[in-house]
Amino acid sequence: MGKIYNRKIDYEKRKTLRNNMTKAEAILWDEIKNRKILGFKFRRQFGIGAYVVDFYCTELKLAIEVDGVTHQTVEELEYDRSREDEIRPLNIQFIRFTNTEIYETLEYVIESLKKKIEELAVK
Repeated sequence: MGKIYNRKIDYEKRKTLRNNMTKAEAILWDEIKNRKILGFKFRRQFGIGAYVVDFYCTELKLAIEVDGVTHQTVEELEYDRSREDEIRPLNIQFIRFTNTEIYETLEYVIESLKKKIEELAVK
């Protein structure tokens, strides 16, 4: 099997996404970068196979997705579900937050993330 993480073919795509984060992604990134959450390192726009997740912790195999308004359509929800179904066999866990949750309840988002990290760190 070939390389599945951060494939060279997707480098420009990941770079563009990193340089053009949404406002919600930027807010969350500011909270989790530099090992601010329980000492775990997260990476932005991390490639897993043909997909790019918003944030990823390799130590925990935890992907964080930030869902904006485009993720509310039936088509996007189905795409997100099928993408997760393809990635889950790699033992990668997902946690999702909406833009609204990040804008309006950032403390809740951070506490939810800490709880998920603590669960995974024990395994």
